[in-house]
Amino acid sequence: MSIALRAENVTKIYGDGPDTVKAVKDVSFEINSGEFVALVGPSGSGKTTMLAMLAGLLRPTDGRIFIDGKEMSAMGDRERANFRRQYIGFTFQQNNLVPYLTARDNVDLMLRLNKKPLRNGVVKSESILTRLGLEQRMHAYPSELSGGQQQRVAIARALIHEPAVVLADEPTASLDTTLAYQVVETFANLIYEQGRAGIMVTHDLRMTKFVDRVIQMQDGQIHRIIDERAEIDELASLSAALG
Repeated sequence: MSIALRAENVTKIYGDGPDTVKAVKDVSFEINSGEFVALVGPSGSGKTTMLAMLAGLLRPTDGRIFIDGKEMSAMGDRERANFRRQYIGFTFQQNNLVPYLTARDNVDLMLRLNKKPLRNGVVKSESILTRLGLEQRMHAYPSELSGGQQQRVAIARALIHEPAVVLADEPTASLDTTLAYQVVETFANLIYEQGRAGIMVTHDLRMTKFVDRVIQMQDGQIHRIIDERAEIDELASLSAALG
């Protein structure tokens, strides 16, 4: 297995003087291709800031981030934006689908942005949307789709350009329990099948049943890493029992 993502002593500081806030403090971990990881923690734990740095949306104050062996944290703004578009797939909590594009066109948009041949891409986008159970909804606009369908379109868009790393920010926040399980299970299966590295920020510990590891953050630091299958399943089962 190859290392798709590596964070080395990553720190993010906001403000200065007495107003300084260390949102993330000296965080290090690695994620392999074909591995799905959950990043969890209470509000204010630093997980969302950490995800934004992994996505190249924020630059670390200190430390280094490598994606597919390339140091993204050392890149300038324009280079980082181009790199992010090619090597990172991202699903937002609110989906961020383009409202005047159909489901298929939203997925094809990533191919256009990366200047990939659209002729083969159309077949590819239709294939992945079918895999996600949206074969009858390809020509529907976001306003005509349910929340779960919109989230699946966002997943297809995040994966279509074959990124090294796929990041998901609270992908089940607006979904009921049944849809949440369906979306995360499908997301996990696609990550495994395509050999991507996946990271999901979630407040819903029930969803950890689909991941390989759980990285728990607290006060901007890694509190613990759970990588034993039995312990992960116990965490998910306990969370499900508590509702």
